Amino acid sequence: MRKNTSIVILFITLITIGCKTSTTNTVTDTAHNSKNALDWAGNYEGTLPCTDCEGIQTNIKLNYNDSFIIEYNYLGKEKPHFSYAGKIEWSSDGNKISLRKKNNVVQYIVGENVLIQLDLNGNKIEGELAENYHLKKLFNNPLVTDKYWKLIELNGRKINTEQQLKEAHFKLISDDNRIIGNGGCNSFFGTYQLLPGNRIQISPLGSTKMACLDDNVEDEFLKVLAIADNYTLKNDTLSLNKAKMTPLARFELAIKQH
Repeated sequence: MRKNTSIVILFITLITIGCKTSTTNTVTDTAHNSKNALDWAGNYEGTLPCTDCEGIQTNIKLNYNDSFIIEYNYLGKEKPHFSYAGKIEWSSDGNKISLRKKNNVVQYIVGENVLIQLDLNGNKIEGELAENYHLKKLFNNPLVTDKYWKLIELNGRKINTEQQLKEAHFKLISDDNRIIGNGGCNSFFGTYQLLPGNRIQISPLGSTKMACLDDNVEDEFLKVLAIADNYTLKNDTLSLNKAKMTPLARFELAIKQH
């Protein structure tokens, strides 16, 4: 009888040790989250839906010291712009952030090169407009930005600069993602985004309204800027392309920065 009792006690002891060992080895990987695993710092931009305006152009800058700046531009409003700054508040799992201004707070899921805005209850927004609440991270390519790119070829045709009132060119300003330039007659301006895979998106452009020569390339040049979706760079020559088609326009890096 004592022998059977000893066996039972030994069996219970082994089970107890096994349970303790299993519990000890179960460790949650808290390091693999958005905060620690992603390159989340940078500028994010998008246009959010708006019930009483044309859209809310939103720009968020996140810094590794956990500070942020958020800017809103209510398109079509008389007083469209306001901004505020503060400290990023991370969720306990390190995958979400809250950007707070007093009692108002906006929450985002931090994804790979994207911020996904959540609703007032902290839930993911569903439905047809869900994609409109995604803010994409802006990329900078120092080989392309902040340089003077002179137009040398347009839709396969060489450009004769002597026939232009002004030199056709463009420049991407990295500080605030502006594109500026001249179409050969009028100055133009707008915004741009550089995306992974050498992709580029250029906003609808505004321009001055000078009278131009009939053979000016300006209209054709601005149409190219509107439809180009990627670029290639070889030495000092930049090409703007649509998908994998023949380059729409080629530009030469100008030594003299105008």
